[in-house]
Amino acid sequence: MKLQIENLSKAYGKNQFGLKDFSLSIEPGILGLLGPNGAGKSTLLKMIATASKPTNGNIELNGIDIVKQPNEMRKQLGFLPQDFGVYPNLNAYEFLTYMAALKGVGGPGIKQRITSLLEGLNLMEAAKKPIGNYSGGMKQRIGIAQALLNNPKVLLLDEPTVGLDPEERVRFRNLMVDLAQTSIVILSSHIVSDIDTIADQVAIMRKGRLVLTNDIPSIIKSIENKVYETVIEKKELQKLKEQHVIVSTQRHTDGLLIRYITNENNSNGRSNGRSNGLLQKANLEDAFLFHTKSDSHE
Repeated sequence: MKLQIENLSKAYGKNQFGLKDFSLSIEPGILGLLGPNGAGKSTLLKMIATASKPTNGNIELNGIDIVKQPNEMRKQLGFLPQDFGVYPNLNAYEFLTYMAALKGVGGPGIKQRITSLLEGLNLMEAAKKPIGNYSGGMKQRIGIAQALLNNPKVLLLDEPTVGLDPEERVRFRNLMVDLAQTSIVILSSHIVSDIDTIADQVAIMRKGRLVLTNDIPSIIKSIENKVYETVIEKKELQKLKEQHVIVSTQRHTDGLLIRYITNENNSNGRSNGRSNGLLQKANLEDAFLFHTKSDSHE
């Protein structure tokens, strides 16, 4: 199983692109698609799902052009779009049975499949209640369930953990890890914690372009010796923002505790730009913010 994306672009007008010259090779496992809102993540997923056609470029699944032959993708696809909607008067069993019929999934085992998904997503207690009475997080779990109905070989999830509580996020991650043993899972999010514990590969996007792709340790290494913390007075914050990428700001007894990323390197473990900035261990969130906010990627 291999998904090959070559020079993919989506234009919405003259010099207006939702995606620009995007290329990526994806194999079974979990790809974390990270980017701020408006980075082009949803645009990319819709084109992979054959819900939108690219302006330029190619998408191939196992060597087959899915732009020309979309059914080759659709019969193996599970998709949870960001704007997923439900039928509020149907209960979970009725809704998933209807979605299974639309996907061409049926037979004597479909009821057991639906029950298994509802159990795995902790929805059995509400399974016979109208979906219109569900909370936002429960509706999101129904959306995840419909994406998994046909045991997809390619699973696309756009911001899937919105509305999920911490326990449900853990349950969701475990499901994805199990599925990714034999399938391609692309999980799009702007929340780093959804990605950093389960992704085999991460692709960072900014303004419709692919900025960086690699495994998590390699991406973190790209900002090694660039992350610092310092305590400053409030009046100094604006100047620091102009010089560096600010990761976090916290109140401190002596002012503000600032975590920031700089392009400056110093072997003594202190930032040249701030004499009292102490070098810190970098993480994926630091790398994400640096690669999506730094002017070096303009």
